[in-house]
Amino acid sequence: MNKHFEDAKYYLKRAGETAKAGVSEELEPIRERVNDLIDREEAEPEPGRFEEVRTELAELQEKAEGDTREAIADARERIETYRNERNEA
Repeated sequence: MNKHFEDAKYYLKRAGETAKAGVSEELEPIRERVNDLIDREEAEPEPGRFEEVRTELAELQEKAEGDTREAIADARERIETYRNERNEA
């Protein structure tokens, strides 16, 4: 390999290593902050709150199912009315 290419390869490698070191140095405070946040123990949620949320979700599910049933029944009724009107015409 040509001496110029060997020199270029060497300097590119050094530039990459230097850039990596610079990025690591810049991100170190952020890495420390994230590690502190991860290491911090999170308080367990109140047992009552969990049950409250579960109840709310169950109520929302029942409401959604009821609304869906009503919408389907309404759509079926409209289709039946439309078909009857077409057949009469």
